Amino acid sequence: MKKLILLLFIACAQELPIVETVEKVTFQQLMENNYPLIDVRTPQEFQGGHIENATNIDFNAADFTDKISALDKETPFLIYCAVGGRSARAASLMKSLGFKKVYELKGGYNNW
Repeated sequence: MKKLILLLFIACAQELPIVETVEKVTFQQLMENNYPLIDVRTPQEFQGGHIENATNIDFNAADFTDKISALDKETPFLIYCAVGGRSARAASLMKSLGFKKVYELKGGYNNW
């Protein structure tokens, strides 16, 4: 019986979401962990204002997948765009590339 419970626990633990869309308050709390912060908007949008300490990796750039693939997949990442569309697609791509944990800002920079 104990083995069955342990197996069920392990199975459930493995199904934890890899990508989570979180509210601003939660995102700010996660920032306190110094997780890398990625802004997937265009360089022009980024120059117009961004969250402090964010790195700009343009989702629409031809080399986006190469740049994202070069990151440490074991590290949790925080990502955002303007309103959530590009960051959702970026998070999905990161999941498919084997990233362990990605937190996306609900509503994007416009919600910041």
